[in-house]
Amino acid sequence: MTQQTLFFEPTDVSPSLEGDRFPVPAVRSSAGRLIGIDLARGLAVFGMYSAHVGPDVTVGGPVGFLLETARGRSAALFALLAGFSLVVITGRPHPRTGRAGRQAVVRIAIRAIVLLALGYALTALDTDVDVILSFYGLLFLTVLPLYRLRAGTLALIAAVSALILPQILYVIRTSIEGGNWADAVTARDPLALINGTDGIIELLFTGEYPVLTWIPFLIAGMAVARLDLTRTGTRSRLSLVGGALVLLGYGGSWLALRLVPHALSAVASATGGGSASSAWWSDTVGEPKGHTPLVWLLVAAPHSQTTFSIAGNTGVALCVVAACLTVAERMPRLTRLTGPVAAVGMTALTGYVLHIVALWFFSDVWYVAALEGQTLSALTVLFGFIAAATLLATVWTRLFRRGPLEQLLHIATQPARNIK
Repeated sequence: MTQQTLFFEPTDVSPSLEGDRFPVPAVRSSAGRLIGIDLARGLAVFGMYSAHVGPDVTVGGPVGFLLETARGRSAALFALLAGFSLVVITGRPHPRTGRAGRQAVVRIAIRAIVLLALGYALTALDTDVDVILSFYGLLFLTVLPLYRLRAGTLALIAAVSALILPQILYVIRTSIEGGNWADAVTARDPLALINGTDGIIELLFTGEYPVLTWIPFLIAGMAVARLDLTRTGTRSRLSLVGGALVLLGYGGSWLALRLVPHALSAVASATGGGSASSAWWSDTVGEPKGHTPLVWLLVAAPHSQTTFSIAGNTGVALCVVAACLTVAERMPRLTRLTGPVAAVGMTALTGYVLHIVALWFFSDVWYVAALEGQTLSALTVLFGFIAAATLLATVWTRLFRRGPLEQLLHIATQPARNIK
């Protein structure tokens, strides 16, 4: 199963709640919360559930199309929102400086360490989910030095990194395939020795979510957070930029795969007969088996770690964020109806961890039921997860400001207050 991504911090910009000196009243909310961002995060949670417990995309029809559209693109949306929330913590719209700035940096660092440890703990449950949390921990530390930059500078860095880093990753992965230097590093890596993984090599290069190519998503989210989302035209411009990136990413990949001689056949051969014709937008193309050919850089499948995929996925994420912000700002009735979805977004960490624990807990039950010929429809299971998460999140957020695990994560960062 393909894991999706998320960031676990309430998107709250009230000065009384997050300490911002210059709050941005982006929506009608007594708490100053950006409801549109929570709504987008809630949709991404549902996309994650569809990837882990939903039907296979080969079911076809409208259901199959929706499932395939969510896969991978939910991951990009979560990562972009992670960057947005990082800026909220470190000061939005103006970055904190002095003692407040140092405290914010330490808060992020503590969160990164907690998520790193929690990620490896969930991985130890040995479910089919590729847990993202450990990668997140390192990602936060990697982009943290950029938190004071302006929107334009961040956008430029995101674009340049999306152009360059996938090519660097390809070269590094090729060198790993042809040598043993990575094994030598892993043998001396304390992180690898502690948890039995490939440690820093996996987090940076060889894992399902290599930090090297997920950096652009977070930086793009940081750039969005630096914008004044209340200004007329900002959301429209986000939609236009998102649409252009979708066209550049997916359309560019489609064109390149057909213009470069033998590209489609090389992709099909590398994946062992995968659906090369869908390599410009779908994970159904599969992954390279063995050596990765150079033409793989022309693919835009959501988890292909290429420039085309980063551009297309970022574009989709920007369009979703713009749409959710518009709903929250311009459509109060619809905003009330989608309140339960936003509540899921507010408790994303809890929903994420609990769904992995549920998969682990019920794995034996499902296995026995399968042996006895008693199976539940994957669509039924998916609706069950969505319904349970929505009900629990709605009830909880009516009583408490943060989700249970969000609160524990907040408590873990309290030592940052002692920073002088």
